[in-house]
Amino acid sequence: MSRDFNKLLNYSLLKISLIPLMLWIISTLVFILLRVAPGDPVDAILGSGANEASREILRYKLGLNESLLSQYLSYINNILHLNFGESLSTQEPVLDIILKSLPASVELGIFSIFFAIFIGFPLGFFGLKNKGKKGDYIARVIGISSYAIPPFWGAILAQLIFSVYLRIFPIGGRFPITYSQPKITGFLVLDSLLNNNLIYLRESLYHLALPSITLGFLLSGIFSRSLRINLDKTLKSDYVNAALCRGISRRKIILNHSLPNALLPIVTISGLTIASLAGGALLFEVTFSWPGIALRLHEAISQRDYTVVQGIVIITSLLIVSLNLFVDILIAILDPRIEY
Repeated sequence: MSRDFNKLLNYSLLKISLIPLMLWIISTLVFILLRVAPGDPVDAILGSGANEASREILRYKLGLNESLLSQYLSYINNILHLNFGESLSTQEPVLDIILKSLPASVELGIFSIFFAIFIGFPLGFFGLKNKGKKGDYIARVIGISSYAIPPFWGAILAQLIFSVYLRIFPIGGRFPITYSQPKITGFLVLDSLLNNNLIYLRESLYHLALPSITLGFLLSGIFSRSLRINLDKTLKSDYVNAALCRGISRRKIILNHSLPNALLPIVTISGLTIASLAGGALLFEVTFSWPGIALRLHEAISQRDYTVVQGIVIITSLLIVSLNLFVDILIAILDPRIEY
């Protein structure tokens, strides 16, 4: 037991030690790409009609008159001290912008994953139960189609059907502009509960429903397909046949033996799904006008706001890397077959 714990500890420390290297590589790539991309943040702030004197003063103030090496060293030094600077366009601290925007994206992501599992698992069970029949093909088509639909196109389609034509849900936004948002944690559903305000809770869930259900449906195909394949594989294994021969009911075998083993690969897929969610949420949040970190990143890129783009990419990368680390360690704990 002690030897296994030491191996797991060494494996975890090795994974953790790679995080700074990965973040340094990502930070460097972001710095280089932003500098070689066309456009000038001075033009984005002052406009192309500003006189040269004003342009030079702003360039000096932003540190853009220094050499790339000096800018890079200052940039890395600030990151090490958790100083992401200020927005070039609004002068607001980048960390404050991230802390304001991140809860909206996390809340949307949590509810989306919940709906993805809520839709995907029954779909996978239904397909496996009707294997080779019409129901199986229907479940496969739904699963493949949901994953193949581009997120922005699915968002637009959902808005047209449920907001424009049926008028069931609001077309965008996170909260009615006629109410003042509850501000405790930044998570509106949780803040509404903490305030014991049922009206705020209703409105926050009402605005959250369409984007989270839509994104959850688009992700459900991953879970339905993975559950069907892995559960079908475990049901064909020798230990299941042995349990059937001993007279154990098929339902107990699925719930107590096959399903736990089938869920192990899904834990890994969940981590990858959340990572892909962070990448695919950009156009999704823009379409729904969802005030999350992806929408703020889109605005910063449009304004050539170096500091905001750098800060958002670094923090998002840190969250994704940490999540993947957690999933790797969790898999190593749950599956004794994993070598580490």
